[in-house]
Amino acid sequence: MAQAETLETMQPNPEWNADGYEAAVATLGGDDYTFKVWGGDWCGDCQDQLPDFGAALDAAGVDTDRIEHYPVEKADDGSKIGPRVEEYDIEYIPTVVVELDGEEVARFVEEEADPIAVYLAAQLSN
Repeated sequence: MAQAETLETMQPNPEWNADGYEAAVATLGGDDYTFKVWGGDWCGDCQDQLPDFGAALDAAGVDTDRIEHYPVEKADDGSKIGPRVEEYDIEYIPTVVVELDGEEVARFVEEEADPIAVYLAAQLSN
């Protein structure tokens, strides 16, 4: 893992079932993507979404050294404070940035209609 800190919420959900997500899992594991994950273990959205995403990455066989965790805190004004927040313009969590060869190729921000793995796989397939 590239970061010293980890997000407990990225621990794979043992209840998650890959059935029905085969295409998303194949896409996520299909290239040497780097997954940069901003979240907070205190954050309800992160608690709801990141364990399933962690399980999808695990099912895809993504090496943990290609998953970077960026734990953030919330400032009094609601802004996010943490590593690389300004560099990547992080306003909401969870945010997942997918990079290939150092270039951003997909991004999930907080709440989309689809689960993180499905949403990112759709972006990566286009």
